[in-house]
Amino acid sequence: MPGGVIANPSTFTLKPGIAQSVAFNASSYAKTTSSTITVTTTSGTLTHTATLALTVAAAGAAAPDYSLSVSPASLSLTAGATGKSTSITANALNGFTNAVSVSLSGLPSGVTANPSTFTLTPGVAQNVTLTASSAAKAGSATITITTTSGGLTHTAALTLTVAAAGVAAPDYSLSVSPVSLSITAGAAGGTVGVTANALNGFANAVSVSLSGLPGGVTASPSALTLTPGVKQSVTLTASSSAANATSTVTFSGTSGSLSHSATLSLAVSSATQPAGSVDVTTYHYDNARDGLNSAETTLTLSSVNSTNFGKLGFYSTQGVVDAAPLYLSAMKIGGATHNVLYVATERDLVYAFDADTGAQLWMKSMLGAGESTSDDHNCPQIAPEIGITSTPVIDRSYGSNGAIFVVAMSEDAGGNYHQRLHALDLTTGSDLSGSPSEIQASYPGTGIYSSGGSQIFEPGQYAERVGLLLMNHTLYMGWTSHCDQDPYTGWLMAYSEQSLQQSAVLNLTPNSGGTSGYGAGEGAIWMSGAGLAGDTSGNVYFLDANGGFDTTLNANGFPSSGDYGNAFMKVSTAGGKLTVADYFNTSNTVNQSDFDEDLGSGGTLLLPDMKDASGTVHHLAVGAGKDASIYVVDRDNMGKFNPNSNAIYQYLSGALGGGVWGMPAYFNNTIYYGGKGDVMRAFTITNAKLETSPSSQSSASFAFPGTTPSVSANGTQNGIVWAVEASSGGAAVLHAYDAASLGHELYNSTQAGSRDSFQDAKFITPVVANGKVFVGTPTGVAVFGLLH
Repeated sequence: MPGGVIANPSTFTLKPGIAQSVAFNASSYAKTTSSTITVTTTSGTLTHTATLALTVAAAGAAAPDYSLSVSPASLSLTAGATGKSTSITANALNGFTNAVSVSLSGLPSGVTANPSTFTLTPGVAQNVTLTASSAAKAGSATITITTTSGGLTHTAALTLTVAAAGVAAPDYSLSVSPVSLSITAGAAGGTVGVTANALNGFANAVSVSLSGLPGGVTASPSALTLTPGVKQSVTLTASSSAANATSTVTFSGTSGSLSHSATLSLAVSSATQPAGSVDVTTYHYDNARDGLNSAETTLTLSSVNSTNFGKLGFYSTQGVVDAAPLYLSAMKIGGATHNVLYVATERDLVYAFDADTGAQLWMKSMLGAGESTSDDHNCPQIAPEIGITSTPVIDRSYGSNGAIFVVAMSEDAGGNYHQRLHALDLTTGSDLSGSPSEIQASYPGTGIYSSGGSQIFEPGQYAERVGLLLMNHTLYMGWTSHCDQDPYTGWLMAYSEQSLQQSAVLNLTPNSGGTSGYGAGEGAIWMSGAGLAGDTSGNVYFLDANGGFDTTLNANGFPSSGDYGNAFMKVSTAGGKLTVADYFNTSNTVNQSDFDEDLGSGGTLLLPDMKDASGTVHHLAVGAGKDASIYVVDRDNMGKFNPNSNAIYQYLSGALGGGVWGMPAYFNNTIYYGGKGDVMRAFTITNAKLETSPSSQSSASFAFPGTTPSVSANGTQNGIVWAVEASSGGAAVLHAYDAASLGHELYNSTQAGSRDSFQDAKFITPVVANGKVFVGTPTGVAVFGLLH
């Protein structure tokens, strides 16, 4: 017993089966400590002991503890149908850091939980899937979730409703439209429609309340009662004193024991962006990743040539620039207005340069005390060091001055690797509230590399290569391996933009079997640095690499064990979760993975709405990988897996002269692709289909890794395709082509001798803004523009 602590009673006699309470009291002079109390019992020659973990907190200080949360707190299952998941989180209080053991009780007969026991890390959510077998009886039950950590115990309840097989219980869903809204301080408010959608004959009233409104924002009405199927409007208004803010507003509906919610991403701006300015805030200009800047008025077909156009300067950095530079117009920094170029490097540094003069406005390191950048893990893909690899993303309306979000890898003095998410003030580079956030994750799975029923994210085994996606005030990131060095699996993660805390996780190969190799586990997301794509409905699109895929499908056509290696993916973010909504795998997908001929080297481009000859509108996406074929999918019906054919919207087998390590660009109904060792090819779109042969092509070919083009234009005029050509000697060439005919080269950086020379950084794409072209290199950014 520690000093100053007494037990009452300290000795006593037990009768079998009858509990005895013992009170522990710490006097005011007791020292802060943690100790193990041993309870010793004797009866004749029998002796047994038990232990109690005791923590004494200083007077006036709250002891470390945790709270337990479950979301959602109610589930409705149908016997024999696919299970549903809830998320369980242990929330640390007063510096609590211990592991928390979890068990579930009260499951009705025929209902199983996966996993049923597990361990939580404070702050990291664990998904649990409940499934009712076909023999499960209809009814309601309360599942008790019991957690323990040392002497601490907490419980939470989950309400479960099971409907008989083939009979779905009355229920409703809650929806808001639009799902994102921007309002300006002091201006007219914005309106949101809220609807309770009846399911299975549901007819009851639904009460709705709002939460999460930022300061200075009001809702009218602030609470409402919905009749199923009848939309009601809520107006959100920001007062003139409201500051820049981003927030997730939650609409919570209740009806009897049923509870559902919907979220609205709200942006409040205290000032509008300067008129006529151009911002580049994300990879390839927008979330569709179309690579098009259609507001370029300076660079024209007549002005871009070796006489008038060339290298203006070079903005030096420490570390390789693998991420695409980002650009903001008319930013106020240090009392002056600048066009600002933001550059992230593998030295774990972020720079802000005056985009016109090259003056360094600020530079910030992402390294913690005593840390260095990661080594390259004996993998030349990202070398000689790993720091910030992926293209960051900017939210100009975030907080007081806006923020740039970056993911940085580092290694501490003990040899431990770290992956962290940072939010930096755009004007100073300082970490904002909640930044940095340590990236950790686990996901239920029993496949290769799993442990204790879960796949565990090991920071040292991964790099964040794909460009970050910011959508509906949530940040999305995907993870790749180091040169296929096992163990690894495929990870997609979501983080709240506001709190920088993890909100959802999806593992793409959690249950994949096998022993090792390209087709076991794996399934990395890397896309040669292209960005995750997002549509206006909140879905995330990407191509993942070689990995385990279940050729046995369930009744809905999805892999039976949830393994999606080498897939064209569509992931829903509805309800704050990451759920596979649809997918496409090639008919020979297993063979492609086994021989490392997967789709994962290429990026995904979301095409604008396309009409066919009959006037039908199609929502399409295009992607290509190592097999030199182009895959066009219908985003509303992607095709899934057919072992006999590629049953997708359009398949152009061998359309390219080499595999794709990058992604295309889009302009004026034309797709531009530059494969490895191939010329760049333009494919015209007619009646919502790509022409099977290119309409034009460049005379120059592009050595590994090929090229990821971008396009500048003024509306639909003066379209210029920009592309960087790599070479084995390290020298690079910037090309500019007439978008209407790639056979018409306007400029390349060798035409003026050594005047415009620069070095190549693998997988880089040109960034065009306000009359300048910015190209990342191993030692900085080369800047091109009009010379006169």
